[in-house]
Amino acid sequence: MHATATSATRRRLTLVGLAVTLVAVVIAGIAFGAVPVSVADILGAIQRALGGAERSAADALIVDLRLPRVLLAGLVGASLALAGVLYQALFKNPLADPYILGVSSGAGLGATLALVAVGTAYAGRAFGVPAGAFTGALLTIALVVRLASRGGRVEPTSLLLAGVAISYTLAAVTSFIMVVFRSSMASVVFWMMGGLTSASWEYVGVVGGMLALGALVPLLYARELDIMLLGDERAGQLGVNVERFKLVVLASASLVVAGAVSVSGLIGFVGLMTPHMTRLVLGPDHRLLVPASALAGAIVMVAADLVARIVLAPVEIPVGIVTAVLGGPFFVWLLVRGERR
Repeated sequence: MHATATSATRRRLTLVGLAVTLVAVVIAGIAFGAVPVSVADILGAIQRALGGAERSAADALIVDLRLPRVLLAGLVGASLALAGVLYQALFKNPLADPYILGVSSGAGLGATLALVAVGTAYAGRAFGVPAGAFTGALLTIALVVRLASRGGRVEPTSLLLAGVAISYTLAAVTSFIMVVFRSSMASVVFWMMGGLTSASWEYVGVVGGMLALGALVPLLYARELDIMLLGDERAGQLGVNVERFKLVVLASASLVVAGAVSVSGLIGFVGLMTPHMTRLVLGPDHRLLVPASALAGAIVMVAADLVARIVLAPVEIPVGIVTAVLGGPFFVWLLVRGERR
């Protein structure tokens, strides 16, 4: 009993620690940049914006540029981490994440087609691009699962191979579209490398809404996600409608990936690293794993975006490069660790 109470306390402290860390990196993300600002300036700018008072140029920098960008980075990181948790639970594979499974590439292709179709129209970019990304993500994961299925079961190795193959294929199709529509090439290339330069309060609302909808399933059905780890047959015996639940989970994961990719482009490995690290600390209980992974994903993404902005300032590095530098070695470590086991 004492050990159980100690474990519960440790888990609560972990969640609190993640929340405090997220607040700290958000403040750092707003404060540091080409023009540093103090915490007092940040609080004063937010207070004046909420109160409708006249704002200075520094207030505009904080409220209109840095704050929405930092919040968007947190939402994107939380979305990718949440999708990673769902894919890893559904496929019982710790290496599953939106980038490796090709879902991000599918969402990227759908978003690219939407970008080409809507041009510079604001309404199209705000709503058409997320819709295109969602369609691409959903169709891609359905195809990957179909290719990896053997006798009604999804083989972990086949899943990864199918994801990589589909990802490369979709990337080639996306490149072809960029060549055909040369006028959109520059913006699409930078977007494909992953970045948050187009951050705005409207995008914060769109991604936040898609994340809120996508998070309903893991938050309301955490017990079913735990049961799915026992295998499809056992989950069915315990009352889970396995096939229907899989479809709902895939739709939820695809929704949050689409929201992230539509505004940030292709950002890899966040959905792989953060669920795995939080699982090592908190265990497989999805009631804790889901919120902890979302917080950790937000922390990683906000910190990575801060590094991308300041390491070569005033030149900005695409944040996808930063996450790839972190995630590539982590992925290799997971592979080597799995082989040794």
